[in-house]
Amino acid sequence: MKTKAVRLYGKNDLRLEEFELPEIKDDEILAKVITDSICMSSYKAAYQGPDHKRVPNDVAENPIIIGHEMCGELVQIGSKYNEKFKVGQRFSLQANINHPDLPYAAPGYSFKYVGGNAQYIIIPKEVMDMDCLLLYNGASFFQGSLAEPVSCIIGAYHAMYHTKMGSYEHNMEIKEGGNMAILAGVGPMGLGAIDYAVNQPLKPSKLVVTDINDDRLNRAAEIYTVEWAASHGVELLYVNTGNVENPVEHLLSLTDGKGYDDVFVFAPVKPVIEQGDAILGMDGCLNFFAGPTDKKFSANFNFYNVHYASTHVVGTSGGNTDDMREALSMFSDGILNPASMVTHVGGLDSAAETTLNLPNIPGGKKLIYTGIKMPLTAIEDFEEKGFKELAKICNANNGLWCKEAEDYLLEHSEKL
Repeated sequence: MKTKAVRLYGKNDLRLEEFELPEIKDDEILAKVITDSICMSSYKAAYQGPDHKRVPNDVAENPIIIGHEMCGELVQIGSKYNEKFKVGQRFSLQANINHPDLPYAAPGYSFKYVGGNAQYIIIPKEVMDMDCLLLYNGASFFQGSLAEPVSCIIGAYHAMYHTKMGSYEHNMEIKEGGNMAILAGVGPMGLGAIDYAVNQPLKPSKLVVTDINDDRLNRAAEIYTVEWAASHGVELLYVNTGNVENPVEHLLSLTDGKGYDDVFVFAPVKPVIEQGDAILGMDGCLNFFAGPTDKKFSANFNFYNVHYASTHVVGTSGGNTDDMREALSMFSDGILNPASMVTHVGGLDSAAETTLNLPNIPGGKKLIYTGIKMPLTAIEDFEEKGFKELAKICNANNGLWCKEAEDYLLEHSEKL
């Protein structure tokens, strides 16, 4: 079977090509990819080429398919898995397979025949060995593609912990009914964190979300309204910390001076981290979610409070397979909707250029539909760029991508 895919040959060398896939083996699965959302990690792999830890040294001779946030359908099942999987089932993949024989290998970075920016792929033995082919029962493919980034958010929540005086056991998770702050929290991942905070079983009683841009805060408040949060038992407040004279004092006043049990920092900015430390309450936990690029990046932390108030810090990078299963399940059950994370849509013909220029493209997730031709287009620009029906559908959905828009795109777009 032939497939079209974007393959990496070296540093900044991505090529959209058509090539033949081999026959699958008994321990492999042939699948059709419908969507792939582009991750900054893919940009890093393309930028670094064989210098990247996950990219093979011989990538120039044996190019790999790039992209790992994929969703699609199973097409042919190897005999070893005939009882476990069926043709037509929808799937997503956990890219961090952590195979003992190939510790750094991952779909989208390391393999010739599996990656998200492709029309057909072969899911290899290594993925199957580690149980990283995950079934998905949701109605829309784009949600399945976003399970990986949402799993990072879920993992961050599960990594939070609290202590009990006189005990050395840590109580994992956020504090139920506590005060929570999400700082610099209205980017795409921050929006997902708001959604999860309000919809997960262990809810805070108060959730304060900050930023320094009124437009971003107002858009977040349109998507995740205070009334919606209140209906789920959470008091939600949006605060522009750039508009108050003393942000720490103001944020503490919202808790009557008690401070916050759980603080998430969604920007690798020294003052924001220090602000998060300053608003921690007794036994407060700070999660430094945003990954810096500077290996010497640091910020001040109040160690008097570490000693006497039991404040502490954690950092998370990615989610595990259970986190991803949780995301897929919550999508399928209609509990979570990651649509707020998507700001751009395009076809496979735009994937290479988008990946190479990702740091320079504003907004949130860039969603690629692998079977079509379409320039990468911001949802807010659909009307201007001539995608009038898509604009109409999204405008009726509060400006968000949705299943109806996906169905229309798949039916009416030019095939690649």
